[in-house]
Amino acid sequence: MNLMAESKKNILKIAILYDDEFLLHNTGHNHPENSDRITHAINSLRNDSKLKLNLIWPSFDYAPIDVISLAHSKEYINLVKLESEKLSGFSAKLSTGDTVISKQSFQVARKSVGAVTHGIDQIMKGKVFSAFAFTRPPGHHANKDRGMGFCIFNNVAIAAKYLQQKYAIKRILIVDFDVHHGNGTQDIFYDDDSVFYFSIHQHPFYPGTGRPNERGVGNGLGFTLNIDLPKGAGDFEFIEGLKNQLIPAMDEFKPEFILVSAGFDAHENDLLGQLNYSDDGYKKATNILSSIAKKYASNRMMFVLEGGYEPTNITKASQSILNTIISP
Repeated sequence: MNLMAESKKNILKIAILYDDEFLLHNTGHNHPENSDRITHAINSLRNDSKLKLNLIWPSFDYAPIDVISLAHSKEYINLVKLESEKLSGFSAKLSTGDTVISKQSFQVARKSVGAVTHGIDQIMKGKVFSAFAFTRPPGHHANKDRGMGFCIFNNVAIAAKYLQQKYAIKRILIVDFDVHHGNGTQDIFYDDDSVFYFSIHQHPFYPGTGRPNERGVGNGLGFTLNIDLPKGAGDFEFIEGLKNQLIPAMDEFKPEFILVSAGFDAHENDLLGQLNYSDDGYKKATNILSSIAKKYASNRMMFVLEGGYEPTNITKASQSILNTIISP
């Protein structure tokens, strides 16, 4: 093998999971969770000369209903289908709460789940080193029977169940650094000792859950860890939380795969969040998560987009994460 071929072989490949169909989820005029959130990031990544050699852009299909039902009830899945497909060109709220949907939302949400599970397949089959799913709508507020916030199907929760079902992964870490607590993800795994849910988020803030005394129940007691931060907290508090609480917990838990609910609404100057993380903060966080993945999870780690409502923030923060994976 010549030097050029050897060099290409050793390049760390990262799968970017994106489809233009994600843009069809119509949340209406002036809604913060809109398609502009991800088009800016995707266009920047496609034109990033530094990252270009490391990124692959695999295609993927809609998730089957039986995969979505790993984390959601069949009744809820059917409700989303019926309520979205009966709409015309206008948006409406899902009857379970405050989630805005449109005619295409059910299919878009299925495609988002398909992106995440395909990313897992790519990692588990050794085709890529890591993956980042730039999906819409977000997922971490959705529980088994209810959509909340801007979320329909819980992409990360389904991903964890999929890892267990298809690849027999026994211990999964979910790290959620969205500015909002992922109440849906917590609910789904609250009595489960095979999935460790860690969330660092702003409090008081929507949805009002995620206090440190919420630690799980039954077999899951001690496998939920919440850190709530006050308005104005920034990189220091973010990184100290990971160092002082997540790392020691993972030295006990020893995860075999890490899923990251990557919300960027804790970034400074977000439209909704009131925390002050910077691109450097996301870099430092990625280094910490990568060290845990290297130590216990054979480097297996996947990022899934959650919130973040300022397109430039999503672009810069995601580039910081991807560059850190490639060059720690």
